[in-house]
Amino acid sequence: MWYVYILECRDQTLYTGITTDLKRRLEEHNTSTQGAKYTRGRRPVQLVYSSKLPHKSAAQKEEYRIKKLSKAEKLNIIEGGAPFKG
Repeated sequence: MWYVYILECRDQTLYTGITTDLKRRLEEHNTSTQGAKYTRGRRPVQLVYSSKLPHKSAAQKEEYRIKKLSKAEKLNIIEGGAPFKG
C-alpha cells in the first residue's frame, strides 16, 4: 500500500510526497537528514492529509497531480472538499 501525503511546514508552506510508511516518513521529515531538503529548513512539519493508493505508479501520478495545484486547491483537498479535477 502506498500513501500520498501533504505536510504543512512551520512557515505554512505545503509539501507533497509519497511513502509506504507514513509514521516513519513523518519522523524522517522532522528529525533526520533523510527528510526532504525542502522540509529540513522548515521544521517542524505536520501531516495534514494522506490518501491510500494500491500501487506506486498510482501514488506517483496522484503526487504529480497534487504538486501542480495551487495552494488554495491543495487546501481545499486538505479541508475535505472535492478533489480538484484539472
